[in-house]
Amino acid sequence: MQNIKTHNLQTILTFIVPSLIGLILFMMPISYEGNITIPIAIVAKTLQSLLGSSLPLIVTVVVLFTALMTTAHKVASFKWINDSTFFRGLFDVSPVWFAVRIIGAVFIVLTYLQIGPEMIYSGGTGALVLNDLLPVLFCVFIFAGLLLPLLLNFGLLELFGTLLTKIMRPIFNLPGRSAIDCMASWLGDGSVGILMTSKQYEAKFYTQREAAIIGTTFSAVSITFSLVVISQVKLEHLFLPFYLAVCMAGVVAAIIVPKLPPLCWKKDNYIDETPRVKNSEMTPQGHNIFSWGLEQALLKASKSHGVTHTLKDGLKNVIDMVFGVLPVVMAMGTIALIIAEYTPIFAYLGYPFIPILELLQVPEAALASQTIVVGFADMFIPSILATSIESDMTRFIIAAMSVTQLIYMSEVGALLLGSKIPVNIVELFVIFILRTLVTLPVISGFAHLIF
Repeated sequence: MQNIKTHNLQTILTFIVPSLIGLILFMMPISYEGNITIPIAIVAKTLQSLLGSSLPLIVTVVVLFTALMTTAHKVASFKWINDSTFFRGLFDVSPVWFAVRIIGAVFIVLTYLQIGPEMIYSGGTGALVLNDLLPVLFCVFIFAGLLLPLLLNFGLLELFGTLLTKIMRPIFNLPGRSAIDCMASWLGDGSVGILMTSKQYEAKFYTQREAAIIGTTFSAVSITFSLVVISQVKLEHLFLPFYLAVCMAGVVAAIIVPKLPPLCWKKDNYIDETPRVKNSEMTPQGHNIFSWGLEQALLKASKSHGVTHTLKDGLKNVIDMVFGVLPVVMAMGTIALIIAEYTPIFAYLGYPFIPILELLQVPEAALASQTIVVGFADMFIPSILATSIESDMTRFIIAAMSVTQLIYMSEVGALLLGSKIPVNIVELFVIFILRTLVTLPVISGFAHLIF
């Protein structure tokens, strides 16, 4: 352990203590109120309970403030914003994102006050986003954003990234550290994984291609939410085979979908357009994979700037996510749900899946087809629609599909669009369809084995 000897005790403890706390908070599965979750999600849930009915008002103020500040800066061009890289990135946005913020502000005010067209503020559209989704995201962002530097700044990802490169690079052509993003999503929440991916992309740990693949492929649905979905279709007694089907389909999609457009078209350049450094993950002579990973981790820890800097980093994460992402989720999520609730577009888009479902011998194929594409609006809608289907096998397939499709505009899709990860809404829809086509045969095969 030559590398440890070259570092003093303070550096070693700087690596171990924050990283261990971060691992416990973000990764350690614990049972809470009958569900498997992680400590960070419990803390977020506790804050949600404490703030209770005031949360919709809080997030309304946040979204409205963001739109007003962005508008005021467009008009007055404030010096304090122009002089700060952070605030310039937050408030000096492109015309498209400016429009999205204005739409989000209009939607949230109409929904909170319950005025204007009912299709905007109804229980299945704006009210769902404002009352059910945004409060959860707000509380998750506060604690996940504040504490994320424990995982990012003290060497943990350097260690695991080196150890897992031998798995992630050959199979998925991704850096080893991307496995940590997946685990944080899987055990906690997809929004945590996207937050981690976005921050590491901005810090030049991921290229445009890698960030797009990780954000759309590895921000897996949490175990907890998977339980909610399978319970909704009254098949909770089949949770183990259901989750095995989800995991298998997810791995198959993670191998195949990144090799297809649009993900395969993404540049292997960093955020500043510099190309990826080749052989940067090679283990040098004189080191084995563990000793080199540890060396990288201790080097990172030795460059950390203490508690104040960590808190400052965390606070920036919180402000960036709360003010930058919530308006996007409100705008995009509400629009997607309006389309799902008040137009037959998703039902029409489902028609091409009828012959595929019939070929796979899925009972009630016509009804099942209507649930497939609607998952792009919100992951929970397919399992709600599936309750009217009699076949257990079909309900099983719909529930598993809704989880493996991964990209839904009421949360993950809107979060990706609101982040720096280089994907647009058309690409997200194409990736959603590709994931559906790849995972449907896998899940149907599992269903035929079970039923």
